[in-house]
Amino acid sequence: MNQFQINLVEDEQNLGEVIKAYMEKEGWKVTHFTDGKEAYDAIESTPHLWILDIMLPGMDGYQLLKAIKTKEDTPVIFISARDKDLDRVLGLELGSDDYLAKPFLPEELVIRAKKLLKRVYPQDEQEVEKIELNGYIIDPHGRTILDGSENIELTTKELDLIILLTTNVGKALSREEIIEHVWGNDYYGSERAVDDVVRRVRKKLPRIHVETLYGYGYRVLSS
Repeated sequence: MNQFQINLVEDEQNLGEVIKAYMEKEGWKVTHFTDGKEAYDAIESTPHLWILDIMLPGMDGYQLLKAIKTKEDTPVIFISARDKDLDRVLGLELGSDDYLAKPFLPEELVIRAKKLLKRVYPQDEQEVEKIELNGYIIDPHGRTILDGSENIELTTKELDLIILLTTNVGKALSREEIIEHVWGNDYYGSERAVDDVVRRVRKKLPRIHVETLYGYGYRVLSS
């Protein structure tokens, strides 16, 4: 079992305790907040995953999500009993990584959390080796990229994208494949999101040649 730290923000005490119990069965450490302001004060604790309800006392989930993504890029799952389509779109636009509408089974939330954690934090060090490319050292397991001794700061999506492309050097990846690996199967939005992340990666990692395959997708070349 992996000792992930989960911050759960849910003002319904009983539901929060049920979710917490299910997640602790996975070996995860769960901190349950029932107030948005209390959760805001804990942003610096840098958990592996936030699970946010939208309707909260003190500070709503939208405000909390903005604050989290301003200070760090920890993955976030949004949960809500309101207009699911509107909340899903707004949540994704603000940077959430997944969305689940109430009511839901706790098991479904655990499955989604597992998939997201597996994607963001590769677990098998034997299978994921460091990559050296054009002077950069990319560590998929540690989720770091070094330029000499300097650590290059990237967002979660930027890291996911460059790790995907550099572990498949020379392989053409369609936008659909990139979305599946970086955003997940449940992504609801435009493929332009891929282009936006590629543009940011090119700016931050100028020596990595991300080639555009017009009408298809992208690939990284070895030199």
